[in-house]
Amino acid sequence: MEKNLTRGPIVKTLLLFSVPMILGNILQQVYNIADTVIVGQFIGPDALAAVGSAYTLMTFLTSVIIGLCMGSGAVFSISYGAGEMDAMKENMWVSFWMIALVSLVLNLTVFLFTDPILHLLQVPAEVYTLMRGYIRIIFWGIGFTFLYNYFAFLLRAVGNSVAPLVFLAVASALNILLDLWFVVGLHKGAEGAAQATVIAQACAGIGLLFYTLVRMPALRLQKRHMKMRRAVLGRISGYSALTCAQQSVMNFGILMIQGLVNSFGMVVMAAFAAAVKIDTIAYMPAQEFGNAFSLFIAQNHGAGESDRVREGTKAAVRVSVLFCLLVSAVIFGFAGRLMQFFVDAGQREIIWEGVRYLRVEGSFYWGIGCLFLLYGFYRAVERPGMSLVLTIISLGTRVALAYLLAPVFGVTAIWWAIPIGWVLADLTGWLYYKKKIDLFSKKGVVE
Repeated sequence: MEKNLTRGPIVKTLLLFSVPMILGNILQQVYNIADTVIVGQFIGPDALAAVGSAYTLMTFLTSVIIGLCMGSGAVFSISYGAGEMDAMKENMWVSFWMIALVSLVLNLTVFLFTDPILHLLQVPAEVYTLMRGYIRIIFWGIGFTFLYNYFAFLLRAVGNSVAPLVFLAVASALNILLDLWFVVGLHKGAEGAAQATVIAQACAGIGLLFYTLVRMPALRLQKRHMKMRRAVLGRISGYSALTCAQQSVMNFGILMIQGLVNSFGMVVMAAFAAAVKIDTIAYMPAQEFGNAFSLFIAQNHGAGESDRVREGTKAAVRVSVLFCLLVSAVIFGFAGRLMQFFVDAGQREIIWEGVRYLRVEGSFYWGIGCLFLLYGFYRAVERPGMSLVLTIISLGTRVALAYLLAPVFGVTAIWWAIPIGWVLADLTGWLYYKKKIDLFSKKGVVE
């Protein structure tokens, strides 16, 4: 089902479009969170640390694919808003094969350089074998990750955010059932959790592919669309590469933080692994709301609806900040209980370190919420380079402060470096907007 985001009440349209995306992204996190909970409860802290660190690496590598799909989705949405369906379909053909090639290269890279990557991350000897085995299996699913994300962003670009949610819901339920069967029933350990995730990813990716081909006839390509014109390739690759770089830089910074965390030993490593899952779920709705907002802005930008863009931006800021403040209160008050979903209550040292992390990060969710909106806005108005700049500021600040201050003040310095990076990037994005507002006005975006 397609939906035109250039019509209807702004707040209602944004919320109805974003809610399935929010639910879908939460379900996507269930893939790894199910592994983490089941592995942590039924195998032990070493396996928890291995799976948690593998998640950070997995997120970084798959962010390349997601970034390319996200950038392509913004181009699709602009073309759709402008009513240029033939141009959109040419973009679809070019971007599909471009991202498929990148996915293949990533797959080969992981298998060729697994050990050097793990050594770079300073993975402790006691979890090295577990993490290596988990990674070698989990990355068989890279191709399925590509399929799901490509067709999810394509469908969302034309206003269909429900179908990706349905397929993720089915895959998530399957993931949990297979996790329990493989880990608890068949005693396959962390590798069994990885196998369950790959099977679930395959169901989501292949299922959404066939749904699009069968149920979305308006998106079917004809022979005239199947060509590689240099202008189309240039636009898609340029736009997607910047969005990909933004996603990759963001997750590379997180990966560097993971390496520093690992140097503090298994207790901090396990606490970080569990707390990051809680953290991710907590601000995930704000992140996906930012992605939905971006597609809303892109369609209206393509259609030249400047008033709607301006009002939509104001409404999105209000909704995102209010949500983040509510979530911050919940995380701050229930951090200890939330940690016990992942860690046995007897592991007090791990739980306490996780609580310290969550109370620092959780107090500043409004900062990351606004940053997600800035990322989305600049992608939508054809300024993806600015999204990259904001990411570099955010991640550069946190990595620099963490590595500079952690040797002096301990691991707490790492926790504080993260929200400081968010706030500095927010200020930069807002100041750039105020400075360039006249330029955006010429593009028909704002007054």
